[in-house]
Amino acid sequence: MKLETISQEPVTTTHSTPLLFVHGMWHGAWCWAEHFLPYFAQHGYSSYALSLRGHGASEGHERLRWASLANYVADIEQVVNEMRRSPVLIGHSMGGMIVQKYLESHQAPAAVLLASAPPKGLLAATLRVAGRHPLVFLKGNLTLRAYPVIGTPGLCREMLFSEGMSKTEVETHFARMQDESFRAYLDMMLLNLPRSERVKVPVLVLGAANDKAISVGEVDSTARAYGAQPEIFPDMAHDMMLEVGWQAVADRILKWLEKRGL
Repeated sequence: MKLETISQEPVTTTHSTPLLFVHGMWHGAWCWAEHFLPYFAQHGYSSYALSLRGHGASEGHERLRWASLANYVADIEQVVNEMRRSPVLIGHSMGGMIVQKYLESHQAPAAVLLASAPPKGLLAATLRVAGRHPLVFLKGNLTLRAYPVIGTPGLCREMLFSEGMSKTEVETHFARMQDESFRAYLDMMLLNLPRSERVKVPVLVLGAANDKAISVGEVDSTARAYGAQPEIFPDMAHDMMLEVGWQAVADRILKWLEKRGL
């Protein structure tokens, strides 16, 4: 499988462990290139981001609808196998659940979950969307597509971004959004949930106070599953790597990695 991978190398490598960033629903590797890849490279990390199959410039767009979480895990496995050292895995939203699934059967130095889909699944999140936008929810299910949930700039802002983000920024990000696998969505609902007891690596769990996709309670439940202390960023929405306060999130990750000697 040909997968798009973008990277940012530091001028001086001060950390031998690389970082691999995994995007969530509707995104691609591009969402990490805006801030996180250059910022972590500036701090001495070799930083990589992949586009999962059917996303960005990766192959598989024609089969995206039925790509499974297991397929996405295989994508991470492929990229990790091509890296010189096992990376710290940093997953956002659906990417967080893919990282959890990967760690059921693979080792890594550590993992970071940003506004991650929780191990208990997306049923509660789905019901929230259905309650706010029943017609949009119906359209998505009738067409077997996840895109309608963020299918206009207004819906995209509501689901992913804070009110403080400018209209221009929202429209710029919205223009790069795409459809998502309906099969992967079903996996995250019920069909293939993570088995957290199998994960044996240290995990940092971060969430956003104004997240319309993943609630603070769901972030708490994720942290409990991995024996971690959840940390919630105020005045921030779901796309923590693109929000105005992204640097505070990045700095918290840096501090945690350095404390662990990574």
